[in-house]
Amino acid sequence: MVAGSVALRVVGLISGTSVDGIDVAVAEFYRDGDQLVLDPLGALEFDYPADLREELHAALPPSGCDAYTLTRLDTLVGQAFAEAADTGVRRLALGRAHLVASLGQTLYHWVERGTALGTLQLGRPAWIAERTGLAVVADLRAADIAAGGHGAPLAATLDALWLRTHAEEAARPVAALNIGGIANLTVVHPDGFVLAYDTGPGNALLDAAAAEVTGGAQRSDLGGALATRGRVRPDLLRRLLAEPYYSLPPPKSTGKEVFHSGYLREATEGLPRVTGPDLLATLTELTAATITAECGRHGVTTVVASGGGLRNPALVRALGRDLNLVPSDELGLPADAKEAYLSALLGWLTWHGLPANLPNATGARGYRLLGSITPGLSPLDLPSPSPPVHRLRVVRNVSTR
Repeated sequence: MVAGSVALRVVGLISGTSVDGIDVAVAEFYRDGDQLVLDPLGALEFDYPADLREELHAALPPSGCDAYTLTRLDTLVGQAFAEAADTGVRRLALGRAHLVASLGQTLYHWVERGTALGTLQLGRPAWIAERTGLAVVADLRAADIAAGGHGAPLAATLDALWLRTHAEEAARPVAALNIGGIANLTVVHPDGFVLAYDTGPGNALLDAAAAEVTGGAQRSDLGGALATRGRVRPDLLRRLLAEPYYSLPPPKSTGKEVFHSGYLREATEGLPRVTGPDLLATLTELTAATITAECGRHGVTTVVASGGGLRNPALVRALGRDLNLVPSDELGLPADAKEAYLSALLGWLTWHGLPANLPNATGARGYRLLGSITPGLSPLDLPSPSPPVHRLRVVRNVSTR
């Protein structure tokens, strides 16, 4: 650690759009001039209780959700996040953390005619604050949307700081790709210009199809086994690629309010019977084709990749035909936990009075402080606003533990 710098240990929480559980990461941050140093202390994954996971899936579009269900799920997710955060503090931070930051569980992302109008993340932060005793930074997307942005992809904030030096050294754009339920891409140019947006479905349609094909026995195409047995249906792929979202200019965002099981049923209507394996093979190709097309648009062939999609060998093979995928682990951030570390970073920025959105990525009118702070058991003691940071360096400094 640099002499004189003050370290802040932050617990980051998120559950992705795949709704498969809660990711927890603990990071220790300290400044080194205009550079922020991130020491990843570890990460954990927690499955949702089976009944809660089923209730969350049942509340997602195109299903409805009444006020009682919404209130109940907000509480239950908050309690699950609280337990995960408390476990993270004890097991990863040795019982010593300063702050929790939560990106919550997205239930709905409201976009009409290319404009984001609202977003809803479940997981009431008061439960987390009560369980851990720590202040909690949450509701991290709303301020960007109020400023005309999409509230996503916030991953661009981490990517822009982290990959700036790599882009300068390569003298060409460097990209980061996260494949969750929705896939998002960040392109970082050597001069610091950043463009980021959701490319379309990552695992969302694959997961919906796997559940449909297996009668609910599987929530995903485990090991890409179903897709590997099938063949791409050109007629279905053409229909899927005609989705208007793909032709929209960035910045843009999307979610399961668009790409869900009902969407799949409409896409296959009127076509000759599509077998389960062929459906999964075609959807795998759709995810790969839309990601590859966007990388090609920016002249990017090597991408730093993360997210649950990397666990699907069929998808990785399809992407590998045209792209060189470098797991984010090779640059210091675990692919499965990168978004939890992102949450921790956003919390650090908010705590220090620094904007955490990138207008080029989200479409907001300007830089904004993100989130709201729920106090823990002690009075809030915020530091003085910090000078901006321009780069992020990931280290592994065991001595800080």
